[in-house]
Formats: sequence, structure tokens, C-alpha cells
Amino acid sequence: MLNRREALGLVATAAVGLASSSTVVSTAPSPVNSKVKNGRIKQSVVPWCFKPLPEEELIGHAARLGLKSVELIAPKFWPLLKERGLACAIAGSHGFAKGFAHTEEHAECIATLEKRIDECAAAGVASVITFSGFRRGLTDDIAMRNMVAGLKKIVGHAEKKKVTLCLEMLNSRVAVEMKGHPDYFCDNIDQSVEICRLISSERLKVLFDIYHVQIMHGDVIARIKQHKNWIGHYHTAGNPGRNEIDESQEINYRPIMKAIVETGYQGYVGQEFIPVRDKIASLAQAIELCDV
Repeated sequence: MLNRREALGLVATAAVGLASSSTVVSTAPSPVNSKVKNGRIKQSVVPWCFKPLPEEELIGHAARLGLKSVELIAPKFWPLLKERGLACAIAGSHGFAKGFAHTEEHAECIATLEKRIDECAAAGVASVITFSGFRRGLTDDIAMRNMVAGLKKIVGHAEKKKVTLCLEMLNSRVAVEMKGHPDYFCDNIDQSVEICRLISSERLKVLFDIYHVQIMHGDVIARIKQHKNWIGHYHTAGNPGRNEIDESQEINYRPIMKAIVETGYQGYVGQEFIPVRDKIASLAQAIELCDV
């Protein structure tokens, strides 16, 4: 027989044990750590620039910090994203070294895109990235004709599967070691949008990379407003250096994010900067900055 004091002691001990057990088995991300308060911008993150951080670890941080997506990540990680309540905002494809500016590269790019579009349609991934590739001596007129002819061969498949192709503009000014792409054909946002206009499909948009547009043009907000109907995705990075998007660089991201919201944009903004400080602390800071 237990006296009253002994019985109460056992109950208290059992309660502490149950609470400890619940804490150990819980794997849900803590909402206290979320850096998203407004959520008017659906934010994503790109894994390549956070290497050597493993993708699984980045996915965990993304969920904890309140991101909506981890993008340009291999399809083998898509089930894990779904488990953590995340999307893959845009899928990778054939890479920027090859593209639609050269007719001899069309078949390879189209085959890669067809496969990835099918995978995206099956998994509920909304967009796939595509590129122009390099000039390698082509005139603007020839490269434009090649781009339009090649993309027309694949855009019908994208329409059928309800997946959007996003043609990324890249800068061609800075050196390769500074994350530039010398000789890349679609290095002009106006020209990239014109390709989409000539094809005129709801399933072909531009990927508006703010970092690249700043290097090649400036006037970022004006161009966002001008081309709002043709923008299917956004990327960020600080200039110069492609590093954090904080006060160490020249792009003022908060008014840019406000301008994006004002256009009625419903897609994603991918954080694609290369951290030079603590990777996750820098990501958290960028999320707060863009959460307008």
C-alpha cells in the first residue's frame, strides 16, 4: 500500500517521463523559428549555392524557417519535400551550357525537357527551367530564330502537361569565377521576353533573376513592372559578388519585393545567393528581408 505522498510522487514522475518522451519523438519543425510573418512572397531556396550543406539538412532548415519550397533539387528529394510540407517551385533540366540558340543542341535539350516535364506533371511540380546556351559566333537574328523554332517544338508538350517552361536570362559581363556566363545568348531581359512573345504560350515565361538583370541593365523595378505578364519565376543574389542580399551590396531588395507583390505575382522567389558567412543565419536574414 502507498501512502498519499508516495502516490503523488509516482504520478509526478510518470508525467515528467511522458513529457520527455513526447519531446524526443517529435520531429515537427518549430513554428517559433519561422522567419516568415507576412507571407505575401512565396519564398524558396536553391541548394547548389549552400554546398556542402546536404540537401536533406537544407530541407529541414527550409521547413523550420518558414520557406515554401526548395527548388532546382533532384527528383529523388521531392518525396522528402512533400513530407516536410514543401514544394519544389521549379525543376532543373539541361543546364545553361547548352540550349536553344543552336539547332544542333535542340534534340538533346528537348529530350531532357520532355522527361523532366513528365516527372513534374506526375509529382505536381509547376515549372521547369530552360536556357539559351552560348552564342559561339551566332548573330542575334539567327540565334533568335533558332530559339523560337526550338522552343516551339517543346512548348506544346508543356501545355499538354500543364507545366511552365521558364527561360532564364543570365549575365554575360562578369567572369566565370565571379559566377558570370560570358557569351551566353539570353543576356538581355527584353530580348528574353521577346522570345516568349513570339511563341505566345501561357506555358513559356522568363525567369527574372534580379542579380543578372541588375548587372546587365539596372532599372530592376521598372523592368519588373514592364514585363510582369511574362515573368514565371524570380531569383535573388547580392551584387557585386553574388553573396548575401544584405547591406553589403547595392541592390535594395525590400522595395523590389514590394514591387513584385504589387504586380499581383503569385509564383515563387528563389534565394540563390552564395553565403560567405554562416549559411543558415544568412538565409534567415534574407527570408526576413524579403518578407514584405
